Amino acid sequence: METEQSTSQVRVRLSTSQAGIVLPETISSLLVKTDLRRYELSGLVNALLGNERAIPFDFLINGIFLRGSLDDYLTQHALSSETTLKVEFVRAAIPPVHLASFKHDDWVSSVDVLSPMSPAQRWSSPNERLPGHERILSASYDGLLRIWNMSSQVTVTSPSAGNGGHLSSVKAAKFVSPSQVASSGTDRTVRLWKYREASDDSPAVMSPQIELHSHKASVDSIAVHQPSSRILSASADHTVCLWSTRKSDAPAVPESSLSAHSSLGAKRRKVGPAVSTAQRGCLSILKSHTAPVSSVIFAPNDSTVAYSASWDHGLKTWDLPASTSIDTRSTSHALLSLVAIPDLNLVAAGTSARHITLVDPRASATKIVAMTLRGHTNAVVSLAIDPNNAYGLASGSHDGTCRIWDLRSTKTDKDGQVGQSMYTIGRESIGGALRISGDGVKVFGVLWDPDIGIVSAGEDKSVQINRGQCADPVAPS
Repeated sequence: METEQSTSQVRVRLSTSQAGIVLPETISSLLVKTDLRRYELSGLVNALLGNERAIPFDFLINGIFLRGSLDDYLTQHALSSETTLKVEFVRAAIPPVHLASFKHDDWVSSVDVLSPMSPAQRWSSPNERLPGHERILSASYDGLLRIWNMSSQVTVTSPSAGNGGHLSSVKAAKFVSPSQVASSGTDRTVRLWKYREASDDSPAVMSPQIELHSHKASVDSIAVHQPSSRILSASADHTVCLWSTRKSDAPAVPESSLSAHSSLGAKRRKVGPAVSTAQRGCLSILKSHTAPVSSVIFAPNDSTVAYSASWDHGLKTWDLPASTSIDTRSTSHALLSLVAIPDLNLVAAGTSARHITLVDPRASATKIVAMTLRGHTNAVVSLAIDPNNAYGLASGSHDGTCRIWDLRSTKTDKDGQVGQSMYTIGRESIGGALRISGDGVKVFGVLWDPDIGIVSAGEDKSVQINRGQCADPVAPS
């Protein structure tokens, strides 16, 4: 006689959109026990596929990752075991592993990369591309830019302040193209640099091209769009500025902008016996924020539109040709970072309240916040999208960690459905340990490149590289 009640069963219909792991139609629908969880379901799919070497799988029901048992899902959604569940299986993401760290003399505020799939490479002409020559650009509080090869060697360092460099800490840096770099800092300037790789008879060179003046306080974020020759900058002076990367298109610097730089000449500044740097002004100043502007980005599909985030809790949409704010989404907390998630029509904003707010910026959106991602224990100051997963995101926080998110990974708490992180990356400088406050290891910048990996910069004076991804790109269904 049975002493235990038989476990109930539910019919599941298994499917996948990833190549190489599709189940035959004849075995894709079957009855399974409702107490199965991800691990047991993964074993079942591997058995159905006849895999000699098991592949770890994740499972989604109605676009959300299964994080408990099938019975938990049925109970949570008030479904009976008579229901047929449509279950999608995908290759599980691999936990990111540490690959390398590049040591600096001071805090590292920002990172960018030059790789086959980076924007600067994709925008460039074929003769500018450098296959097999990936580079990492870092900006530091010591006022210098550095370009590194993948062997953790510095190939070139920007000139010092006396030779055309920044006068104080650099807060942001981007490759505009394989031969041009943009940067900004607490000296209130945006600067353009000419970059040349080393050759057989000459070393690599980074030389000043243009100083761009208009801001009246620290310039903490920049965005570049090489096809339109435009740069956006966000400043603590509450404004966003639009600039040209071409000297011939840029206006002269207003005298009011130069008055704070008394050592500079009205048109050009002599910075050394062989260096003369042109100075230019901005194309337009975008005024509407009422507090420091922390981040600015171009809209991913329209370079005439921009988004900005501010300590005033607002996310603004700008019409750049008209220099006009056309929409404001007000949130509950100071916004510190931005990234667009183009396939989902969302913008992610890191907040001072330790979470990430997902906003639909379209005028047709019926609510301001589409989802909230929780897990960090300090301010979220940098964001990057996963190049292999339309639902993926990386965040950098003052808690000393980067977190990896998949927007389909959610849980229900007192605030409703919220996103939860898949993995947490600690700083290798302290052995990957986690500090709730992040003291000494705050992350200031993060970037995700399909070739190089997850690149982060921080208070520990290091650029850190981690890598981990699923086997196939994931597009929205």
